[in-house]
Amino acid sequence: MQSLPEASVIISTYNQPKWLELVLYSYDIQTVSNFELIIADDGSDQRTKEVVDKFKSSSKLSVIHIWQKDEGFQKTKILNKAIVASHSDYLIFTDGDCIARRDFVATHLKLKRPNCALSGGYFKLSETISKTLSKAEIKNQNCFNAHWLVAKGQPKTFKLNKLTKSKTKAKLLNVFTPTKATFDGMNVSCYKKDIVAVNGFDERMQYGGEDREVGERMMHNGVKFLQVRYSTICVHLHHDRPYRNEEAEALNLKIRKETKKNKSTYTKFGIKT
Repeated sequence: MQSLPEASVIISTYNQPKWLELVLYSYDIQTVSNFELIIADDGSDQRTKEVVDKFKSSSKLSVIHIWQKDEGFQKTKILNKAIVASHSDYLIFTDGDCIARRDFVATHLKLKRPNCALSGGYFKLSETISKTLSKAEIKNQNCFNAHWLVAKGQPKTFKLNKLTKSKTKAKLLNVFTPTKATFDGMNVSCYKKDIVAVNGFDERMQYGGEDREVGERMMHNGVKFLQVRYSTICVHLHHDRPYRNEEAEALNLKIRKETKKNKSTYTKFGIKT
């Protein structure tokens, strides 16, 4: 009998097959392998399926591709489907434009705590580096090396500390950062039961705070968010956001205000609709 995976890594994606190929590769070289990958695909075309199928044929990881018809930005719906499809009791959420450092999954698993969620962050790569990045740079972890990045033209700022390899420094920075621990969909993990208890993502919401809102319901339900932004490391590939929609963002803001005002712990518009 095959044992259940220790974690389900849920990767959201939409029509970025070249980047998804790099992201999937970063999970193929993790320091641990007892996890499954779930591709939460919000209506991508055939190119993404080809990338996933090719990866599945060569990787030892268990890979599940969940797809839905393209009806605009419906990330909350596909994420709920991915939650339902997951086989682990621990979920790690990220995006198809975020490349994971080798210890990403292992660190999430090491730092997980009962009744807690882990709030990570990302380091934004410059447009030039994003366009030229290859599997070779991921294999040798150059894209997580501050000196290499600066030599390639990445601006030298305090944010390069997000790539620290020092566990002591990471712990200190996690404690002293002014950034609040929240549910940020590109790098966050929690127990499956804790997100199912609040009925997952609110499917009325499109782009703009849809991940924060589910986290707020989880907090109201007693889940504590722990800051790990300097420990669980991923780098974000540069891109524009053509899916931004002022009308949708206004609705999202209204829903979030109601969630905060009512200290909501459940949405009727989630997994169980």
